[in-house]
Amino acid sequence: MAEIQTKVILVGLGGATCSGKTTLAKHLKNILPNSIIVHQDDFAPPEELLPIKHGYQDWDAPDCAIDYPRLSKFLKHVKDTGSIPDDHRSHDHLNKQTDLSIEAECQHRLAERFRVIQDQIKESNNINIVWGLVDGFLLYWNQEVIEQLDMRFLLRVPLKTLEGRRKARQVYITAMHFNEEGDAWVDPPDYWEKIVLPAYLDAHRDIFEGGDVENGDLTNKVKGLVLIEPEKEDQGMSMTDVVERCCQELYQLVRAEGSSK
Repeated sequence: MAEIQTKVILVGLGGATCSGKTTLAKHLKNILPNSIIVHQDDFAPPEELLPIKHGYQDWDAPDCAIDYPRLSKFLKHVKDTGSIPDDHRSHDHLNKQTDLSIEAECQHRLAERFRVIQDQIKESNNINIVWGLVDGFLLYWNQEVIEQLDMRFLLRVPLKTLEGRRKARQVYITAMHFNEEGDAWVDPPDYWEKIVLPAYLDAHRDIFEGGDVENGDLTNKVKGLVLIEPEKEDQGMSMTDVVERCCQELYQLVRAEGSSK
């Protein structure tokens, strides 16, 4: 009997703060067999290394808010082994979780569909598929990280919606370095205007034509990037619709893997 080989597919789920990317990652994890989540937020540098802008610590600046070499090394480990390192500790569970459910029928149907095709690939090709779901607000800034992703999604939500969600949430648990419980960060009153929004625009302007992050078409900066706009006027996608859309792309990807041998 041939030895079973593990094939890891890394899926990028990018988007601004409060765009729904982490919620999407968790729904996909419930659907895709053998799936794990990597939260980019866990790779923020120590607080003392962050720059000060407008009198505030800047947790959002694309060039310094993430320790990209550490994230890249981590993704390589996941790619090579199909697992999260034993010593990794995520702080995501400490943050307030938004309950944005999807239809039960959708989850069950898609989970069964992926179970069947992954079982078929394992039986016929001796390949065990593992999904690595990578969510992050700066996922498409660093080229080395981008190139490690096999599929790339970007959620684009109107700025007004993002602002409202961010200001309603306010409290974040920052990455754990010395404190197992993480540290609570509370946005100052004008943190969105002075820090979050400018950093988001700066990080994404090259992804959109004319630097129009709100309405522009995609450029070629991120190869194969799939843009999903849940609140676009002619779409009005629910979270169920978003999950369905992502799963269409992921099913085509895994089906191609099954027919490659």
